[in-house]
Amino acid sequence: MIEKYNTLKRMLDNGVVAVVRAENAEQAIKIAEAVKNGGIESIEITLTVPGAIDVIKELKKAYPNNEVIIGAGTVLDSETARVALLAGAEYIVSPNLNLDVVRLCNRYQKICMPGAMTLKEIIEAMEAGADVIKLFPGNVFGPSMVKAIKGPIPYANIMPTGGVTISNVGDWIKAGCVAVGVGGELTAGAKTGDYALVTQTARAFVEAVRTARIE
Repeated sequence: MIEKYNTLKRMLDNGVVAVVRAENAEQAIKIAEAVKNGGIESIEITLTVPGAIDVIKELKKAYPNNEVIIGAGTVLDSETARVALLAGAEYIVSPNLNLDVVRLCNRYQKICMPGAMTLKEIIEAMEAGADVIKLFPGNVFGPSMVKAIKGPIPYANIMPTGGVTISNVGDWIKAGCVAVGVGGELTAGAKTGDYALVTQTARAFVEAVRTARIE
């Protein structure tokens, strides 16, 4: 339990989860290295990446001292979640609320971040024992949705994914989000092989979150 708490605290303190979608395993590993160099400590390898489980294993080998926190994303069922945990994932992210996935993560004391779109789903996820609620897709709602949720449920730990940009990340944090999940805008440079741009963008996101928290 202490290990899980410390990992979760580290993730939320940093405030940014890099959502890695890539065309192949090699590109995913390069993106992971680039965002780490930019100061992002949490890297979510989505299972839409070809060979995603092997990517998780490779990253665990590359960073044996937990220099980064590796997680699995787009996890749709408990069977896949278990395979990801055995590969070394420290947290599981889903686009939806699957109670079996939440139960499995709780059983093995790993962080669980299920997706939710409605207040009903958010409450159900919290009751099931989810650690953070992934508001998805975030671009459908915007930061105002978080403010509305925080009215009746101020203790909900919400992390939006989808639609989080450099220009609005501060608004999400100020609305009450504990962290943000960032994908396409963060990793865009990888499409042209510009991993320096990925690092630069990662650094900008980390700084934007830090600034929003102290304003």
